[in-house]
Amino acid sequence: MPGIRRIGVQDLMQALSLGVQDFMAAPTQLLFLGMIYPLVGVLAAATAAQADLFPLLYPALAGISIMGPLAALGMYELSRQRELGADVTWRNALDVRHSRSLWSIAWLGAVLLAVFIAWLAVAESIHAATMATLPHAGMADFIANLLSTREGWTMIIAGNGAGLLFAMLVLTLTVVSFPMMLDRDVGMLDAIVTSFRAVWHNPFPMAIWGLMVAGLLLLGSLPLFVGLAFIMPILGHATWHLYRRMVV
Repeated sequence: MPGIRRIGVQDLMQALSLGVQDFMAAPTQLLFLGMIYPLVGVLAAATAAQADLFPLLYPALAGISIMGPLAALGMYELSRQRELGADVTWRNALDVRHSRSLWSIAWLGAVLLAVFIAWLAVAESIHAATMATLPHAGMADFIANLLSTREGWTMIIAGNGAGLLFAMLVLTLTVVSFPMMLDRDVGMLDAIVTSFRAVWHNPFPMAIWGLMVAGLLLLGSLPLFVGLAFIMPILGHATWHLYRRMVV
């Protein structure tokens, strides 16, 4: 198994800075706009057509961060090639398909999808246990009940608490596993174990990194999700450099 280095907050900031540099060298915002907006549009259309889906809209949008490490595969590849001295464009993000660990990457992607589905199931269970009995005729009524009733605040607290646990799980599973599988010919289990070891040896920096990721994703979501097209690729590039700092 590879060795694990201990890092500090300064390493996080350097990784983020290098992520910005990689993004500026090969901007990929159009790729992410092409992924984000169809998904958001489908979710919005589904909730508009079926009022029962209102409670799942926020968990589904928040779940974008669960699938984020998989969506950032192309960013890891661009950063890897730039580190080797290659001149890259956004098209090189598609070179992931040539990875020696492609099947392992696909299996870990399936694991993330299962985690995403489990998160939606937990979110629905929390809603059923709190606000399901409160009537609402539309989105406005649902939001009013959410913010003005004890059941609504119980759902907010329990839902965000459960979301935090899922976010911690995904961070631990993937913070170095996807980059490692692109960088080395390794299996999914070895990559996951290495990711767990990296978090275990760097609990405080990884907690700070998780908060930074959550804050940046929230910031990118506010102007109608446009900012995610910039924030997500930058975080993907930064994750590659974080992997290179932690894994020997």
